[in-house]
Amino acid sequence: MNIFSEVKNRALAPTPPFFQFLKKAGLLIAAIGTAMLTAPGEVPEILLAYAGHAVTAGTILVSICQLTVDEGNLEEKLLQSVK
Repeated sequence: MNIFSEVKNRALAPTPPFFQFLKKAGLLIAAIGTAMLTAPGEVPEILLAYAGHAVTAGTILVSICQLTVDEGNLEEKLLQSVK
């Protein structure tokens, strides 16, 4: 199977509830980091470094959580689409 179609199928498949919570947390982390990076005025250099790391960590967390598949719901969805 083509790797791109596999990633697309996994991204569109249902996500388990725990990973939905983690995805929201990752979005929040990335949003806070972005807000710190774009804050007007003087921001200490160390905060800018941590903000960049927060954006990276949040983005990675969201990506991993989006590609996690709930196999039980996926099988149910496939069975309903076949009928």
